[in-house]
Amino acid sequence: LAPAQAGFEIFEQNFGNVLVGPKTKGERILIEGRVIDGSGTPLRDVLLEIWQANAAGKYNHPADRQNKPLDPDFRGWGRACSDFESGLYQFQTIKPGPVVGRHGRVMAPHVNFWIVARGINIGLSTRMYFSDETAANAEDPVLNSIEWEVRRKTLIAQREQRGSEVVYRFDIRFQGHEETVFFDI
Repeated sequence: LAPAQAGFEIFEQNFGNVLVGPKTKGERILIEGRVIDGSGTPLRDVLLEIWQANAAGKYNHPADRQNKPLDPDFRGWGRACSDFESGLYQFQTIKPGPVVGRHGRVMAPHVNFWIVARGINIGLSTRMYFSDETAANAEDPVLNSIEWEVRRKTLIAQREQRGSEVVYRFDIRFQGHEETVFFDI
């Protein structure tokens, strides 16, 4: 699914983990984390895809009919594999804006994830929200559909500052008491 990481150059243009171009609007961020199995071991051969709205809160998709501007320099979709040595995955992107969802309800800025790994019969879907969007998260209809606060916290990425880089740490846990919430979509 990501042959370039395994050393095979079979596509003219590989799907990568960089969603931004030189003129992309918005706050540039790095999303990184590990996918962790039930024993607490980071998995080293996981494929992750993300899709997200741009900084204005609009998806680059015909179904998004919001009256918001598209950003021609932002792809809005990326694919990465966890590193074969460390298990770490990374995406270079921007922080998305809020999106209007069903029934006109505003959703907090978020990133959608799809995860595939050995031993998983179907891909797993989840969302990542931002720790510095407390007020927006408190009003998000999807996040608030999760009954227990301890479970909601599994979807909140923690913001870190590393020199000039803004990093959101988002570990995904397949099992255990901190198991990430997955959605049946």
